[in-house]
Amino acid sequence: MRTRIAIALGILSALLAVGCGGGRGDDSTPVACLEGTGTYLKALRSAPGAVRLAGETPISDCLVVNQQGGDLATLGEATVEAATQLNARARAEDGAEAALRLGYLIGAAQRGADGTEGIHSDLIRRLTIAARFSPDRRPLSPAFLAAYERGFAAGHSGG
Repeated sequence: MRTRIAIALGILSALLAVGCGGGRGDDSTPVACLEGTGTYLKALRSAPGAVRLAGETPISDCLVVNQQGGDLATLGEATVEAATQLNARARAEDGAEAALRLGYLIGAAQRGADGTEGIHSDLIRRLTIAARFSPDRRPLSPAFLAAYERGFAAGHSGG
């Protein structure tokens, strides 16, 4: 009798672990997200339309629950570098395409981070700083800000 109870409790524990997310793969970063800055910059050419890394992965899918530290570091390096490059282009061109892409990147990252219980808050903060950087703290142009906001809205709603 005790053996049956022990076996039943063991099975119940295993089922509870799987039911609570133990086997769902929430911590697996899609491979396309780890392929570097160029992958993000290339995919963002489609903004404000559907942006997909390697033709299939939304940027928001790159920020996963319980993300492994190495994946988060790789993802962070690529996205912050992409944001830095887009910011520089947008300031040099005074807005438009680069600012729109930049906004999309940040909006999509925020969308992905919204459901991850804060583990991506530092990444979002760094992305925002890179996106809104202005030398000598000069205000960003109205054209830059308008394009950025359009991109952010598109990225947050579908990125």
